[in-house]
Amino acid sequence: MKKNYHLQKLLRTTLFVVMVFLLFPNQSMSQNSREYIRSAIREKGQCRNVAITRYGGDLMLYGKNGYAYKGIPYDLASKIDQLHDESKFIDDIQLTEGGRWLILIGNNGASWNNIPYGLEQKLREYNSRDEVITSIAMNDDGDWVVVGTTIFATSSSAITQWLKEGMDSYGQLWTVHMTDDAIVAVYERGFKYYGEVPYSLKSALKEVTFNVYRLKFAGTAWFIADKSGNYRYNM
Repeated sequence: MKKNYHLQKLLRTTLFVVMVFLLFPNQSMSQNSREYIRSAIREKGQCRNVAITRYGGDLMLYGKNGYAYKGIPYDLASKIDQLHDESKFIDDIQLTEGGRWLILIGNNGASWNNIPYGLEQKLREYNSRDEVITSIAMNDDGDWVVVGTTIFATSSSAITQWLKEGMDSYGQLWTVHMTDDAIVAVYERGFKYYGEVPYSLKSALKEVTFNVYRLKFAGTAWFIADKSGNYRYNM
């Protein structure tokens, strides 16, 4: 009787886990990839950048081109592996929920898949002018921002005006990150938010003691880092 009871309990638990995975496969995969990235950060003891999504996989960067990833698109994983083997400096990676991705390589090199045409043209222009690109942001709605050391460009006049208003208050624009429903701009002396930005991220930015140079968020998860190896995250 006792043996049958434990067997029935095990079967019920197994059935519950299977039902959760079938009903909410994206959430299960996201939690799995997020835990993998957290473990990688703890193991390496360093992290200079990440790309995190709600459902599309996660990755972290450390050192010159060290990395760990899970659940990301196959073509992005293959490109990261290639750049690592070629000893290229992987500066930043953007990944959207829809699987669009872009890798910022060195000062102004880039590799991408399925990005907006206007963004592609702007990247080619900046590359031909040897403009140093410090940040790129995009989402699945076709919005994008490219930030250089002296100039920046966006997909719309509304975003341009919003960023310029921040520059009037906080100085030079350093980096931008956007999702389908939110955007955060990081300036020399402050931050600007629009949309569904995690409250815990806003609180962390009020308290942070280092100069934020990289910022990423997805849902309630976020990551911030400076150029000197300091970082904080909530994942």
